[in-house]
Amino acid sequence: MKHLTFAIWLLFAGFAVAQNAVGQEVEVTSGGQAYASYLAAPDADGPHPGIVLIHSFNGLEEGYRTMTDNFAAEGFVVLAVGWQTFEREPSDDTVAQLVRDGISFLRARDDVDGERLGLTGFCAGGRYTMLLTPQIENFGAGVAWYGFPNAGDPSPTDLIAELDAPMLIIHGTADEASPIADIYSYATALDEAGKPFELKVYQGEPHGFMLQDGQLRTDGAAGDAFGEMVDFFRRQLE
Repeated sequence: MKHLTFAIWLLFAGFAVAQNAVGQEVEVTSGGQAYASYLAAPDADGPHPGIVLIHSFNGLEEGYRTMTDNFAAEGFVVLAVGWQTFEREPSDDTVAQLVRDGISFLRARDDVDGERLGLTGFCAGGRYTMLLTPQIENFGAGVAWYGFPNAGDPSPTDLIAELDAPMLIIHGTADEASPIADIYSYATALDEAGKPFELKVYQGEPHGFMLQDGQLRTDGAAGDAFGEMVDFFRRQLE
């Protein structure tokens, strides 16, 4: 089933952009299994930067499909990988391989510039963005949404020395699952290591604030945060 989005007007970041985008359900083969995923691309001549998007622990909800469509309307080919297709809690190695195979999926497309790739993720996907951006050299930038810098072995904090690509961290001060204090400590460690990063904090926003009841929010902080992500990837990948 294809999702068609025509003449989308996005009012994020204080300006309007109109482009056409086409979204569709796809499968990404990894580890001998076909992962149900979602892809959206601009309906315009490329090549465009490619983005791998890692959804939250709540699954590839409709809001992420909408976000992927909106993201593509900004001039990116976006692959939202369904990392929970076979397991609710796959190993880090399994997710890392799926992300690498997602890169191969994007690079096989004529409309993707394989040298301009970014990674973004939300909640568990935010942790994976922090964790995998240092480990997968193909990514020129990462945007980590309300991630967990101290979770896992290794944790993202353990890999700061390996991080070369610039990273944008987006978080809310009312995040109970991932306290803002942990993000400040992570940012301090990045700064002390001389790693390029930006931090955008939204006062009073909770964990997972981009989606509400599975649907994408576009108001207030959520709309602004989307614009911050788009602007960051434009600056780093274009």
